[in-house]
Amino acid sequence: MQVEPQAIEYNKREEFNLSLFRKLGTADPGGLGILGLTAPDEFGGTGFDATACALVHEELSYSDPAFCLSYLAHSVLFVNNLAVNGSDEQRARFLPGACDGTQIGGMCMSEPAAGTDVLGMKTTAKLDEEAGGYILNGAKMWITNGTLTGKETGDIFLLYARTGEGRADITQFVVEKGMEGFNLGQKIEDKLGMRASMTAELVFDNVLIPTDNVVGEVNGATLCMMRNLEIERIALAAMALGIARRCIDDMKRYAAERTAFGKDLYSFGQIQRHVAESYAEYMAGRCYVYSLCRGFDLSTYGNGLDADGVKLYSTPMAKTIADRAIQVMGGYGYVGEYNVERMFRDAKLLEIGGGTNESHHKNMCRDLRKMSDTKLD
Repeated sequence: MQVEPQAIEYNKREEFNLSLFRKLGTADPGGLGILGLTAPDEFGGTGFDATACALVHEELSYSDPAFCLSYLAHSVLFVNNLAVNGSDEQRARFLPGACDGTQIGGMCMSEPAAGTDVLGMKTTAKLDEEAGGYILNGAKMWITNGTLTGKETGDIFLLYARTGEGRADITQFVVEKGMEGFNLGQKIEDKLGMRASMTAELVFDNVLIPTDNVVGEVNGATLCMMRNLEIERIALAAMALGIARRCIDDMKRYAAERTAFGKDLYSFGQIQRHVAESYAEYMAGRCYVYSLCRGFDLSTYGNGLDADGVKLYSTPMAKTIADRAIQVMGGYGYVGEYNVERMFRDAKLLEIGGGTNESHHKNMCRDLRKMSDTKLD
């Protein structure tokens, strides 16, 4: 496994391991072929399901959650989104490069003053019939894979912009590197965690977007959002599982090897509680995530209650287990060499990105209220 050996060093340097990432595609002779995990095979993907998506995210996150976050932005936020919402012409034009790893993508939704309130976005795209497209103006913030090098924009993005007067009049576009007026605003430095995943502000100044790059219906992008949000939240929950499993493995190994007062740490009730509760909570999250994945239809939506639920449960669970691992390992857990401090820092983002815990509370209570007196199965 090539992800594990590089994780500490790239996180220290706050750099993205671009060469390793490309090995997840098919352009590299020894590539894994998972950059188009859920895309149809006729467009260069492998056509796998939500369970495969969760498995890959859990496994990558076990070694390097930051590397996995960049993978999620590419494979779920760009590739899966376009595979589900794009036309055949768009899928044939953009997906092969994204699946083979020659083009690395992301998604632009959040803005400097619009996060959870996504429909409050200010970025606009106005139709200019003479120019043959839409004129895009605004800025997007916290964009994973927004830059790959820290010096220029990433390769290709799905972007949401306001195209009408109504609050929900949002349209999705494909924006490509090199379009005039599309620039890197800044690489976000000194993040708490996920340091080997590049995060950027992207700026759009009168960028002409061809009408061929409109994804889905004009003013209809809320449907695109709903279709992709559910699998994004499952993937983030699976990342939390990877963090939790890694921390359990590290703390139980340490508890067996370290002695105190003539006994190994497993002999002490305080340590037993940390290890046992962590295992039980991880297994509960694992059962919830993979039971939701079974039968999950990537082409539609309607599992919002449990997509919110798996993320709401799993992400704070991962952070708590990482905290326990640090406590079990004491001073060693507090330093980078032993990994769990990095897992603790990385885990925090999962309570924010892809929907805050507070937004999950709101969404779930809205859905449960609609159920009224209907009994749970």
